[in-house]
Amino acid sequence: MITAPFTYRRADSLDAALALLAEHGDEAKVLAGGHSLLPLMKLRLAAPETVVDIGRLRELSYVRDEGDVIAIGALTRHRDLEASDVVAREAPLLAHAAGLVGDPQVRHRGTIGGSLAHGDPAADLPAVALAMDATLVARGPSGTRQIPVGEFFRDLFETALEPGELLTEIRIPKPASPGWDFQKFTRRALDWAIVGVAVSGTGIALVNMGPTPLRATAVEQALAGGASIAEAAGRAAEGTQPPDEPGAGAEYRRHLVRVLVRRALEAAAQRGGTS
Repeated sequence: MITAPFTYRRADSLDAALALLAEHGDEAKVLAGGHSLLPLMKLRLAAPETVVDIGRLRELSYVRDEGDVIAIGALTRHRDLEASDVVAREAPLLAHAAGLVGDPQVRHRGTIGGSLAHGDPAADLPAVALAMDATLVARGPSGTRQIPVGEFFRDLFETALEPGELLTEIRIPKPASPGWDFQKFTRRALDWAIVGVAVSGTGIALVNMGPTPLRATAVEQALAGGASIAEAAGRAAEGTQPPDEPGAGAEYRRHLVRVLVRRALEAAAQRGGTS
């Protein structure tokens, strides 16, 4: 389908992007890699009057080792995360999951900030950020603020970003435990996950099991209480609200998440983490 008419504005700096968002208000949408916004516009599910293109802001594309955390610019592309020596060494879960997003075309265009800001519960990297207890840095008219990832995802496609704010950086704590894994089940390799699981040490997060990415709190609590992996994984569906869709019903997803959580925990244990 063809998008509704819109005005295209390209920002050449972060300050310019913020000025454009302030100028156009709620009628503006931000374009980064385009793999989240453009499909919605083609389906007329989004019809912004103005599209602000920030895709060329190289100042927001970086990976930095800052001691206890890895700082990642919001416009860092999935392929850059997958290929980064720093990410592979200090946050291997993120490097691995980034290499599984979509197909090569998507990975070379899509950005981590775009994926998080879009807030799609079926996307891979929001759950990874949740499992790794990331902190998200936003900049807007009131200055810069840091948002714990557990407070960032509010509802379906709704985040804590305020009008005029841009997500500028993702700060990933270096994991205390080497145990990690990422599992997802798809119809085809490039499809959205029917269900997915990210494990980082004691953090466990779920893909596509509710209107937002979810922490598997029942599983985390069971493991902390001394339960076996099998026992803890049996609680993976507790507190979830999986979609009920043709070919992938809610009960099927509840069964699938228990299977994938067990597999992910077993794999993490082999890497020296959850046991």
